[in-house]
Amino acid sequence: MNANSQEKTRRLAGLALFTALIVILQLLGSFIRFGPVSVSLVALPIVVGAAVYGSAAGLWLGFVFGMVVLLSGDAAEFFAFSVPGTLLTVLVKGIACGGLAGLVYAWLPQKTRTLAAVTALTAPVVNTGVFLLGCRIFFLPMLADMAQSLGFGDNVGRFMIIGLVGVNFLAELGINIVLSPVILRLIRIGRKEN
Repeated sequence: MNANSQEKTRRLAGLALFTALIVILQLLGSFIRFGPVSVSLVALPIVVGAAVYGSAAGLWLGFVFGMVVLLSGDAAEFFAFSVPGTLLTVLVKGIACGGLAGLVYAWLPQKTRTLAAVTALTAPVVNTGVFLLGCRIFFLPMLADMAQSLGFGDNVGRFMIIGLVGVNFLAELGINIVLSPVILRLIRIGRKEN
């Protein structure tokens, strides 16, 4: 087996491992809920996979994340309101968080703990940002009803930030901040093997 073939095999095995981790972590995370949205635990394998294997791998891993969200029933409430809006929002947020994590890591001049934290923070910020944008574009009437029923009155924006994503985003961000040294270590190990 030549070196190029070994490299392709190693890359394929690594991506398969990260793909499996994303499926398992997302399914486990779907049981941890704060309001209507579950906590996403998949940022670690997405960020590490994107940093080790590049932005294209990050796009794939983000796509897998989005597909698991869709297939697990985690987006059922949104599907009931708008199938195209749900498909677009969920897939774009996953793909964007993986691809941008890979790009941010590639653009960083030095791979230090501080910079690894920037890469680790990219995934939850992009994931939540695109989710909020999708909510604003596709689901505003549904969210207005939810805001009314949960005591937020007519303040849909406050409901979206506090009631819909607030605790989840802070949990995901906190997990990534705490794990950023681990993420850096895993990236360095992965890069050495490649």
